[in-house]
Amino acid sequence: MPLHRFLREASFDDGAVRAMTIAFEDTLRELRLTDRHDPLVEIVARIIIDCAAKCDHDPVVMRDCALQAIRNPPPQAA
Repeated sequence: MPLHRFLREASFDDGAVRAMTIAFEDTLRELRLTDRHDPLVEIVARIIIDCAAKCDHDPVVMRDCALQAIRNPPPQAA
């Protein structure tokens, strides 16, 4: 699972990790990503970690944060 690989770079308590795992799986399901080797799966893992650092550790909030980031990325700087 890509999420756990990236968690070595961050520090979250067990409750946060469980919530992030739920958010990660729910995000993949929402995006219909079943191939764990799809490069987007790694992007989702990194976004979930970023969302967890910015918001509370509610899986629904993190999932929505990740979906927002993927569906509406910030504009590229010129």
